[in-house]
Amino acid sequence: MAVNFSFLSTIEDLESVVTAIPSSPTFPEFVEGRFNRYSEFVELFSSLIMDSSSSAELLCKIRNPKTFKAEVRMPLLKLFRRCVSTVIDTEKSKKIINPTSMFVDNYGHTFKDINLLKRQFSNMPDKDKYALTSLIGEYDDRGKQGYILTDMFFTWFEYVFSGKFTIEGPRGAGKDIQLQSIFDKFDSDYPCDFVIRDFKSRVVLAVGFARYDSTRGGSQSDDRTGGNNDKVMKADEFTKLSNINFKILFLADGPGLTHRDTWEESCILDGKLNDRVRVSTLKLAYKRITEDWLRN
Repeated sequence: MAVNFSFLSTIEDLESVVTAIPSSPTFPEFVEGRFNRYSEFVELFSSLIMDSSSSAELLCKIRNPKTFKAEVRMPLLKLFRRCVSTVIDTEKSKKIINPTSMFVDNYGHTFKDINLLKRQFSNMPDKDKYALTSLIGEYDDRGKQGYILTDMFFTWFEYVFSGKFTIEGPRGAGKDIQLQSIFDKFDSDYPCDFVIRDFKSRVVLAVGFARYDSTRGGSQSDDRTGGNNDKVMKADEFTKLSNINFKILFLADGPGLTHRDTWEESCILDGKLNDRVRVSTLKLAYKRITEDWLRN
């Protein structure tokens, strides 16, 4: 009979093991800050509207790298998506390598008429500007919770395991660590968030992934957990071919973790490969991430 190593599956009060990290200030506290940050871009966007003969021309002006640097272009593209066409993805439109004609030819029929835009932005009242800046700043703090979680985990780990293990990786925004840079024999794409080594020998004992989810479920959860399982299988294949063994740690936290589908998939992942794989929240770290587990 197979042994079930999943510790997560034994937890009954799921919310009690989650770390609460607020994502941003609440309403109305964030309103003034977002207005101060984006009001100048609303004014610039308004002037571009008045000087354009079509919404397509407006987009062309915004995306011209000779006119605007990236730090100006991005807020303007956010405004274009909110005010002109919600189908224009800002992550794609910010990449200048994609020609403006691609967006105009394929999505131009969704663009709001420039004359309507001119009427709407002509003498726009402050209350509307406050509302608009609040909207375009909605995702300013996206990813911040993950950075905070990683920093908290690094601080805990370095305190608990000082002189025994080291942990490497970006505490905040930064480049992922590729396993290719650690193991010469690893020949495929495998980015991870942190690497744990023995303090003296520098031998890699574990690779880790950190994720904070404020909310998650359905297809998003399927994508996340499916991707995690792929990471486990790829690492296991490498171990079988190279005889290089290391643990795999998923630091998963946030209220989104306790969604039924996400939690169940995490329970399946936890303890996999005869306990080489563990899933832990920050609150569970002292139980799940131990010297004995890392070394044996």
